[in-house]
Amino acid sequence: MDDLNDLVEVWWRAVDDFSTFLEEVPEDAWSAPTDLPGWDVFALAAHTAHLEHLLAGGEHEEVDIGEVEHARGMMGQFTEQGVVARRSRTPDEVINQLRESATARHTELLADPPTDPDAPAPGLFGAIGWSTRTLLRNRPLDIWMHEQDARRALGRPGNLDTPPAAHAVDYLSESFGLVLAKRAGAPAGTTAVLRVSGHPDRAFEVGDDGRGRTLATVPDSPSVRLEMDRESFICLAGGRRTPEPGAVQVEGDQELGARILEQMAVTP
Repeated sequence: MDDLNDLVEVWWRAVDDFSTFLEEVPEDAWSAPTDLPGWDVFALAAHTAHLEHLLAGGEHEEVDIGEVEHARGMMGQFTEQGVVARRSRTPDEVINQLRESATARHTELLADPPTDPDAPAPGLFGAIGWSTRTLLRNRPLDIWMHEQDARRALGRPGNLDTPPAAHAVDYLSESFGLVLAKRAGAPAGTTAVLRVSGHPDRAFEVGDDGRGRTLATVPDSPSVRLEMDRESFICLAGGRRTPEPGAVQVEGDQELGARILEQMAVTP
């Protein structure tokens, strides 16, 4: 999905789905731990509200986060500040900030739709080198992934068959060639097929230059074929958790398949 206006609508759907889900979280469940080290359900909501607040023109609050092992590097510390700055707020206040900020941004984008995918993204995102297209592709991915983090933490699976879900899987699938060639160390000539439920098969090959590339045609007998459902894929590609036993099927080179599964995480 590359049309900028379509990406805006997928982001808007992701915001609405996540904020609606957060409104249903019981009072005693906000502190439930998630698959992300150091973050509970409240942190997921606070982080999302923080970034949408910045995109709507809001200010970043500089706060002391102390020594936090999971907040690595400048961006990790910046992200953690957004969470810590909201710890004194109620869940309703955080949800309201998320909705109000996203609504303001959505209104702005409808009034002045993005047309140049290569234009610098606004604010901080442009400062770190993101283009408008990169930003608009990343926001629905980030929000939907965090909705899924919250759902797993609370034992409430769902919302896996939506435009943001399809976008997240398609986006993360693009890195499979990198995983195959660089992370799993497959030699030149190796072919792999990724089959995720609800998506067309995607085929990849390691070229003579050692880099993974997408194939236009799916081979009948690839070196390895991995098949799984959407949730298992995003848990692996998102570096969250190991899927349930039997959720992932590997055909062909079993050793290579195991290496790929071990190295599939492509999100920070």
